[in-house]
Amino acid sequence: MTRRYFGTDGIRGTVGEAPITADFMLKLGWATGRVLTRESGQARVLIGKDTRISGYMFESALEAGLSAAGVDVILLGPMPTPGIAYLTRTFRADAGIVISASHNAFADNGIKFFSAEGVKLPDAVEARIEAMLDEPLTTVAPHELGKARRVDDAAGRYIEFCKSTIPDRVDLHGLRMVVDCAHGATYHIAPSVFRELGADVSLIGANPDGLNINHEVGSTQPAALRAAVIREGADLGVAFDGDGDRVLLVDAEGREVDGDDILYMIARDRHARGELGGGVVGTLMSNFGLAAALETMDIPFERAKVGDRYVMERLAANGWQLGGESSGHIVCGHVQTTGDGIVSALQVLSVMAREGRALSELLAGLEKAPQALINVRLTPGTDARTLMEDAALRDAVAALETELDDQGRVLLRPSGTEPLIRVMVEGRPHLNVQHLARRLADDVESMLS
Repeated sequence: MTRRYFGTDGIRGTVGEAPITADFMLKLGWATGRVLTRESGQARVLIGKDTRISGYMFESALEAGLSAAGVDVILLGPMPTPGIAYLTRTFRADAGIVISASHNAFADNGIKFFSAEGVKLPDAVEARIEAMLDEPLTTVAPHELGKARRVDDAAGRYIEFCKSTIPDRVDLHGLRMVVDCAHGATYHIAPSVFRELGADVSLIGANPDGLNINHEVGSTQPAALRAAVIREGADLGVAFDGDGDRVLLVDAEGREVDGDDILYMIARDRHARGELGGGVVGTLMSNFGLAAALETMDIPFERAKVGDRYVMERLAANGWQLGGESSGHIVCGHVQTTGDGIVSALQVLSVMAREGRALSELLAGLEKAPQALINVRLTPGTDARTLMEDAALRDAVAALETELDDQGRVLLRPSGTEPLIRVMVEGRPHLNVQHLARRLADDVESMLS
């Protein structure tokens, strides 16, 4: 069945443009409620959001639609996406709804769902919700309307959960860190987690106003964090994206530590202690150096398609626990059901504290191949997949692959969350991968024009 609304990470777009409108969200809430009540008779749904100004509007619309379908609603307010997954499980709710566009700017917003188990909804359930959207909206009898209540201690519950994912004996006293909350959903969570564990925390990107989420801060724009770490002489920096499911680190010298680096550090530590539980799942974007480093430790490595949904699928299929993306979306399946920026950072901080080593020292043994990534924005009305099938573009990719031979690789793919074509070139140190990626990106841009 062809999907009209759901992508690889829910429904996302620009606020005020279909389907990211108040009337659609009302109908989506109702359709979701109808599907859930048909399956379980009665249903409860959690709703959480990031800090975008449009979150107020969509929260109210979803609440109204769910109530009209006879579903009780539990409102969490601003809450990181993984926190909503966790609370959906602990409240024994039938589903959790996240109002967020993750790392996108404030003008975008979106919806994604978690099942009662705290994982993404199965495709079949999403398909039933889409089908229900075609039905006329009806309201249950007045005595059957859903009730709504707000949870006042949601933040505290999630803070305690995050701290519980590392051993009680881990103490972060003496660790100086800068935390960048991207003016997003972690602004009132992450500082408390790290401070309560003893760290000396300085903050940036922790003053959301509804319009500044991800603006020149956060894991996708780490320049501010790098500067703050160096300026304050901190031991490291931690940056989250707007909804808190991604994390990027910065060492004491201001060097970025991405998702591949984080996977390596966690995998090495858990493997050494006999707790890894299988291999590691990366993606097509994962650096060749990560695969090589894991191979030297006899740790199996598998590449999934880009997207946390596909990482989770391969982890489940293999019975493994650890996986993630270069972007910093890390799944620590031994403690959490989905990607969690705070929890992932804590796993690294726990290793630092236990071994008494700096962040940069934990990366010994990982030699990453040079990699260049350029995003090309699509012109309005351009279909990314049609462009990808263009013969001239495929010829350009093939020519570059021939030029690289066995010294590198090329990956061209449409973004699943934004109107972008991502151009990635990876190669041996003697190659100018930035120049080669720029050349291919120019080819894409010329076809768009």
